[in-house]
Amino acid sequence: MSHSNTGSSARPAPRMEAEHYFRFRCAPGLDCFTQCCRDVNIVLTPYDLLRLKNALAIDSNEFIEKYAIVLSKENRLIPLVFLKMREDDKQCPFVTEQGCTVYENRPWACRMFPLDAAEDGTFYLITDSSRCKGLDEPMTRQIGEWLVEQGVVPYDEMNQLLTTITAPLKAQNLDIDNPDIAKMIFMCLYNLDKFRDFIFKSSFLSRFELDPLRIEKIKRSDLELLKFAFDWIKFGIFGEKLFKVKQPASDVKKA
Repeated sequence: MSHSNTGSSARPAPRMEAEHYFRFRCAPGLDCFTQCCRDVNIVLTPYDLLRLKNALAIDSNEFIEKYAIVLSKENRLIPLVFLKMREDDKQCPFVTEQGCTVYENRPWACRMFPLDAAEDGTFYLITDSSRCKGLDEPMTRQIGEWLVEQGVVPYDEMNQLLTTITAPLKAQNLDIDNPDIAKMIFMCLYNLDKFRDFIFKSSFLSRFELDPLRIEKIKRSDLELLKFAFDWIKFGIFGEKLFKVKQPASDVKKA
């Protein structure tokens, strides 16, 4: 079992593999219950936002206005989106004394706590037992099994798809100064309801050849729509041949 109690030292936390065990149990009754949900920066992925806005039965736009902070950076096409904490006590807006009110749809970062994932695929503790009493609990958990129990797998799968966009953007350092492109990318990733309107209420479907089954899927499923958004960005930004432009009727007649 690997266990880190770094306290205030600057030593890096030991890295653990998925087969390693660690001590942890979180439950009402612990002195620190819900304290990890206060005064923290929780980055929301597109899939996080999708799950949360559906759990709250509101659209993407309303969620962004009420619960998100969007930080744009120069030369960065995809902004950082943070969960907005309550102003009075810096607490997560979805947490009560009894616990998380959106637990089944909580973000990836919340599912991972008290762990985080390193780029090399290992894991490490992001807190210690002075702040998280759950790390002193006798229950031991294997990391891989625990992550499956926490429902991390579908989040990881969607984050991997997101990486197929973010990694090339970092590598290519694209010089795109058109603000409309940045707005389009943000809409595709974080404002799915607006993106769906763009597809079905503009000339989009008359301009591109799409499989009717896929059209039906993205009409009904936010998950399929987000996957479609990833492809649309790859097509529009990286020029991947994922969509076929319909031949204008006039061109067909000439042929």
